[in-house]
This record gives sequence, structure tokens and C-alpha cells, in this order.
Amino acid sequence: MPIVTAAVLREPLPQRKAPEREAGAGALSGRMQNPVGHFPRQVQIDAYGNGGFRFADMSHRGSILVLSSGVYAWGAQDPQGITAASLGRLFNDPVKPELLLIGTGRQLVPVSTALRRALGERGVRLDVMDTGAAARTYNILFGEKRSVGAALIAVD
Repeated sequence: MPIVTAAVLREPLPQRKAPEREAGAGALSGRMQNPVGHFPRQVQIDAYGNGGFRFADMSHRGSILVLSSGVYAWGAQDPQGITAASLGRLFNDPVKPELLLIGTGRQLVPVSTALRRALGERGVRLDVMDTGAAARTYNILFGEKRSVGAALIAVD
């Protein structure tokens, strides 16, 4: 599989009609629509920017959490929202990544010592960087078949 680095989106993500059942900001659009904001397998990030991400021929508006079990809508909107509680899905996932990359938005913002400790206690190493660097690094490590996850804050 070729290694793909994430591109910065230069055009807006497609607008979609609101479904009959409200999916909220975490909805995925493209070939599938899923009200819980979940794509059922781990994939590379094709692009980021304009408030969301593209992956697997779909677009997603908002932040994402990428685990071995798939890509999930993630409620964190800024670095202050990166907490152990917001990463609960990671803690409950049966297969935890050896390394979690956290993208904190346009700029690197350190995460709390408590979060570092909580991840370390579960055997998950942590690397924090801006979202663009985190998406590109994730793609490289995923392409190398490494055990990696990503928590990426959407950027405009």
C-alpha cells in the first residue's frame, strides 16, 4: 500500500441535506451515512482542513478519533477538550494502539499530565503535535502497519 500524506483541503467540504434523523456535527457523509459517526475500519486520512477530514471516499465535518476499530466522530473542538473523558472510546477499545498521535489544531498545545499518566497506565505512548503534522505522521505509521491511533482536532 503506498504511503499517502494528508493534503490540506482547499475547497469546502460538501454540504449535505440534514437527514430525517438528526446526525449532528459528527456525521459522516459520502457512500454511507451513519448517525453515530463511525466508519468501521482504520484507514488513512486523505485530507484535512475546512473544519473536517476526508478519508475512505467520505468527508467528515468535525474532529475524529482513529482507532484499530475504525474512525469515530470525536467531540473535542479545541485543545481544552482533549481529556481522558473525551478519549473514553480509546480506553474502552479492546485493541489499544501502542502510540496515540494527538493533533491539537493549528498549533501544538501540550496536553495535561493527568492525560499522559492515564494513557501510560494503559500502555499507550503519546505524541502531541499540530493536526497537520499528526495526520501526516499517522498516515506514514499506518502505512508501515504500526499500531497507531490518532485523535485529531479539526482545523479551518
